[in-house]
Parts: sequence; structure tokens; C-alpha cells
Amino acid sequence: MYIELNGESFSDLKYISSGIFYPLSGFMHYDEYKSVVDVMKLLNGDIWTIPITLEIKDFDSYKVGSCVDLVYNSQRVGSIYIEDKFKINEKEIFKVFGTSDLDHPGVKKERERSPWRVGGKVTLDEKYKSNVLYKGYIAEIFKGENSIKTIAGFQTRNPIHRAHEYLQRVALETCDALFINPLIGWKKKGDFTEEAVMGAYETMIREFYPKNRVHLRGLKTRMYYAGPREAIFHAIIRRNLGCTHFIIGRDHAGVGNYYGIYEAQELAKRIIEYKNLGITLLFFREPYYCKVCKQIVTEKNCKHYECSRVSISGTAIRECLQNGKIPDDMMMRREIAEAIIGLGRDNIFIKG
Repeated sequence: MYIELNGESFSDLKYISSGIFYPLSGFMHYDEYKSVVDVMKLLNGDIWTIPITLEIKDFDSYKVGSCVDLVYNSQRVGSIYIEDKFKINEKEIFKVFGTSDLDHPGVKKERERSPWRVGGKVTLDEKYKSNVLYKGYIAEIFKGENSIKTIAGFQTRNPIHRAHEYLQRVALETCDALFINPLIGWKKKGDFTEEAVMGAYETMIREFYPKNRVHLRGLKTRMYYAGPREAIFHAIIRRNLGCTHFIIGRDHAGVGNYYGIYEAQELAKRIIEYKNLGITLLFFREPYYCKVCKQIVTEKNCKHYECSRVSISGTAIRECLQNGKIPDDMMMRREIAEAIIGLGRDNIFIKG
């Protein structure tokens, strides 16, 4: 008897084992799951906002108290000691995502999973521990740089454009180093491919950012599109990776119009009023191009928000790239656009 993992569960297993999902030591049992769903806390009181659970298809085949092999691509990769088995329901799913709209990509994906789950401590076989992000990774990367004491983490699922460049440069003024950590796990149809995102950032770092102060590495976990809750989850992961600071900007981890544009920041501020997350959060307003100031600004440092603002439009950038055209320079650097277009139009966006 064994449990067959999909790619996302295998990534979860690796990150539980490597400490990226600290303090988790296994997939959540029901009481832990319910606590996260209802009050965004683990049973030990730590803040945690996104459930990490292991789905099974045959509920009756697995017994509480048994140790079961975990298999991926027909190979044993680890084991789980089953402490609990349970069924999740749609009300719990809706509570995590803050919506009951079945078209929400995170809700849709969660409903496609089996509702049956098992929880318990896990082990990862030794041969799968190499080349996996681990607790303290980025602190270790910069360990030899005596001038680097603070590291800002930046989460993204898109290639770099001028608005994100602005945020990153401000972060480099605030902190000693920047860790660009794009999410390269499952994303919805129409999002940018891993190749487009990583290629754009490799170009940016090679051509424009200072040496030895910016590090790029992908994070192979799924997007939930859970907005405010996912922003906190992303901050916790970057804390575990060794970042001292983390950027939460406009509509972090949002999709469509499901969340307010600064709702993630508002939730984060409420949380840190009563619980220290162990990482300093940087709250930035939306950057835009000002036709009067003639540069990228935010409403905090520009008086022309209402009259001379040009939004850095993701939709406009996407349309240009899809058609092999270079977006306006105020939105994306030519070098970045050329790197993406050079992949070929069939390799820029996820097809599903």
C-alpha cells in the first residue's frame, strides 16, 4: 500500500522536509487544518494561512497509525506516518479563498482535488534532498558578504516590468541585498511560463543590477491566487529562507477583482499588531509612470496621481509580447521584452 503523489504534493513533501514550510513537520491533520482555515493559526499559535494537506483517492485503504510509502513517478520518495484522515468541504475551501465563486482559479483547482486527506509526519528519502531550497538558504548564500546584514525577499509570478523594478530598487536602498524568488510551480492558464519569468530576470540581473547584491532562484510551489492569505504565506516562506524583509505590494497574489488592491497589506498589518512574524514587512503603494514627473513614482511621492498617471498595465504588456511587439519603454525595458519574445510566442504563456 502506498500513496501516489502529484507534482505539487511532491514539492510540498520536499519543502516540509527542508524547512521551507517550518514549523510543519508533516501534512496537516484535521485539527491543524481547521485551525488554519478558521483563525489562520497552527495549533501551537504560530501564524499560518494556507492549508498544506495530502489528498488520497481511496479513503478506506489507509489506516490511522500506519506508516505508508509515498510514491512519485513510480518511485518511492518518502513515507508518511498517518495520524489522521478526514474530508474537507466546500465551505472550508471558500473560507480560505474568501470567495465562493467557482471560477476563481484557486477555488476551481482545490475543488478538482480529492476531498479526502491524510495528515501526519513525513520523511523524504535522502537522494531527493539534493538541490532543494532549504531553511536559511538565502542567508547562507550571502554569508560571505560581510556588508550584507539585511535581505529583502521579492515574490512574483511575472517577468519584471518597470513597476516591479521600481519596488526592487527601493528595496535595495532599504536593505543590503535582494532575493528575487519567482514562483515557478503550478499557475493558471494564460500566466507567464517559467522560461519567460526566469529569462527576463536573468537578463535584468546580468544587464542592470549590481553584482553580489541580487540573487535569483525559483520557488517550485503552486500559486493559490488566495490574495491576502497567500501574501502572509509567502512572507513566512521567505522568512524561513533567511530573508529579513519581505515586500507586499499592490494586490499581492490576487487575481481578477476578488480582493481589494491593498487588502493583503491590511491583513498583514492586523496580524503583526499581535503576532511577530519574524520578518519585517515592506508595504509599497502601486508604482505608475507620471507624465509630469517623467518617471516611475507612487502616490506617496507624486502629486499627479489623479491627472497625469499612466498605469503600468500588465494587460497591455501581455498583448504586446503575445504579438511579438516591444511594449512602451515606460512599462518594460526593451532588453527584457526582447528576451521574452526570443522564446517564441508559443513559449511565453501557459496553455493549460
